[in-house]
Amino acid sequence: MPSLTTWTNAEGLCRFVDASPSPFHVCATVSSELTSAGFTRLDETQSWPTEPGRYFVVRGGSLIAWSTEGVGRTAPFRVVGGHTDSPNLRVKQHPDLAVAGWQLVGLEPYGGAWLNSWLDRDLGVSGRLSVRRGNTAEDVLVRIDDPVLRVPQLAIHLSEDRKGVALDPQRNVNAVWGIGDEPRSFVGFVADRAGVAPDDVLGWELMTHDLAPSALTGPEEEFVSAPRLDNQGTCYAGTHALLAAADNPSEYVPVLALFDHEEVGSMSERGAFSDLLNTVLERIVLGRGGGREEYLQAKAGSTVASGDMAHATHPNYAERHEPAHRIRVGGGPVLKVNQNLRYASDADGEAVFALACAHVGVPLQRYVHRADLPCGSTIGPITASRTGITTVDVGAPQLAMHSARELMGAADVRMYSDALAAFLSPVP
Repeated sequence: MPSLTTWTNAEGLCRFVDASPSPFHVCATVSSELTSAGFTRLDETQSWPTEPGRYFVVRGGSLIAWSTEGVGRTAPFRVVGGHTDSPNLRVKQHPDLAVAGWQLVGLEPYGGAWLNSWLDRDLGVSGRLSVRRGNTAEDVLVRIDDPVLRVPQLAIHLSEDRKGVALDPQRNVNAVWGIGDEPRSFVGFVADRAGVAPDDVLGWELMTHDLAPSALTGPEEEFVSAPRLDNQGTCYAGTHALLAAADNPSEYVPVLALFDHEEVGSMSERGAFSDLLNTVLERIVLGRGGGREEYLQAKAGSTVASGDMAHATHPNYAERHEPAHRIRVGGGPVLKVNQNLRYASDADGEAVFALACAHVGVPLQRYVHRADLPCGSTIGPITASRTGITTVDVGAPQLAMHSARELMGAADVRMYSDALAAFLSPVP
């Protein structure tokens, strides 16, 4: 099979998503692509190389990569940011249940999962186990692509008004996985499938994923139908953009920063609210012989493009969108602006991304949320406030955001990737 990033188009995105059912697998997929392109993984606990090169670090489900080839030691940064996590159903700490002759796995919604979309789907399990190795522990990636779980819908005949039921996240999203009056160990089952002793499992972060593969749909394959487009669409496009920028050095250090936990507020040791990005940027400057002053100078001349997917105008609910800001699937990248700073874009950041789009000849769309509806947010405002770097919020248009399965335009994949590449490595 060719490299996933060989396909800098919709088919490549489908391959990427199918290879990456959890944030940890996103990092593994991106790591593999970076390593193939000459990047070296660094350990945060060790000294970093002083010579120019291509490097990356992984902290749990987050990854930061950069290239210092062909740039000076005080060069500013161009950062494409995104997130590796997506809304889903995650395994509880005591998941083993038995009700009415069914063996169940206790699940908990993660992020703003659109719960109805997870019903009656064949679900696999992925994530990581923390496994005892003597007096220490190590992470073991887990991926079970067999249909072991299913959250069943209530029959319409049992609904009070035959219009469906509002799902209680505590009671109505547990998954069936066996028949019996006594619960059995789900974590033990996962450990067996991972090839480790169940008694050696010290902790876990396990989540469900839809087993239907990503696909190009429509009569002319003009759509991408896939899980986790929010925000693996940006992870894929950003990876392609960094590889392109590394091969075409400019006056900036190109950086890809993919964070876990955006969907739940980013407040973790590896989320956008952590020290991860600031620490890596400073160590890049220090590693090239600069000091604190050079680091602050570099940040002052830097720009971040916070990449997250954008709302395309829904044809069945057009009234839910700002009427003067229609967003078309297949219409090119989207610049997102919110006067109350749910997005971080300001005029300076907008100009930087608009110039990048113009350079590669892709159209630029501008999104504003309806003023009478609450607006979602991104890592953009967090990154801007934590780093002090000019930040612009951008994305690619899609429908069904936070559903178990989402939809975007096939043509937007390449346009988004090309715009991010031009942003990372601008023409003087």
